[in-house]
Amino acid sequence: RSDEVFSEAFQDFRDNRLIIANRLAEQRGGLITIGEDDFPVGYGKTSQEVLLPAFLSAYTGTSASGISLNALRDIPLPGWNIRYTGLMRYQFFKDKFKRVSLQHNYKATYSINAFRSNFDYDNDPNGTDSGGNYFPKTIISNVNLVEMFNPLIQIDTELKNSIQVKAAMKKDRTMSLSFDNNLLTEVQGYEYQLGLGYRIKDVVINTTLADNATNTIRSDINLKADFTYRNNKTIVRYLDYDNNELGGGQDMWSVKFTADYAFSRNFTVLLYYDHSFSKAVISTA
Repeated sequence: RSDEVFSEAFQDFRDNRLIIANRLAEQRGGLITIGEDDFPVGYGKTSQEVLLPAFLSAYTGTSASGISLNALRDIPLPGWNIRYTGLMRYQFFKDKFKRVSLQHNYKATYSINAFRSNFDYDNDPNGTDSGGNYFPKTIISNVNLVEMFNPLIQIDTELKNSIQVKAAMKKDRTMSLSFDNNLLTEVQGYEYQLGLGYRIKDVVINTTLADNATNTIRSDINLKADFTYRNNKTIVRYLDYDNNELGGGQDMWSVKFTADYAFSRNFTVLLYYDHSFSKAVISTA
């Protein structure tokens, strides 16, 4: 579950901080002194070195006890694209369809937007900042974790009578963690698409644009209509206290219609209608 009221992964993020802090303190060696909120001294709950591994472990479903403490990942994030057309082997689909295709796609990216050497660490590796945390060797401003099911599931078909039907569901999520103010901004998106198409075959038009002696053109008229609904919302989550804010977002509907006709190999006419409208999820937008 992840909405403006509660996020299970975000709560894991909070809980993982203490595990990561203890691992860092043990790795540093020496006597571990417990400070505020039971965190070891030098690795508090706002430390960049604590937050980043805790964030990645929570949102990648990895144990906080075993995840790497480095900012850069050793193993790439997974991605795949699956397309299945095997339904056309069955007689039922052969009798009614020209084409049936199922598709599923997933992509994830992890990026560090900006980082630089910490000169305070170079001067004093055991020094602490104003929050009582050890200086990190590298200062990172924020990191992004993006994942997309594009599509989660898609069905693309064409019937024997030239009617085309395409339906898809998409889902995406973007998490941006800022180390300047310890805020996590989460953008969630859901999208539903329905596409209809029809091919009117061998439409004859008499025109001087034809590149033949009879001044006639025989071509197909391709009609397509797409209906889309998308919901996205931006949620701001605070690490230091229980407060999630709905920062923005909107419900969007769109209708697109196109009709094209090829007068020749070099000249095609396309007529289109494109209508979109939206409603904000918060009253101040």
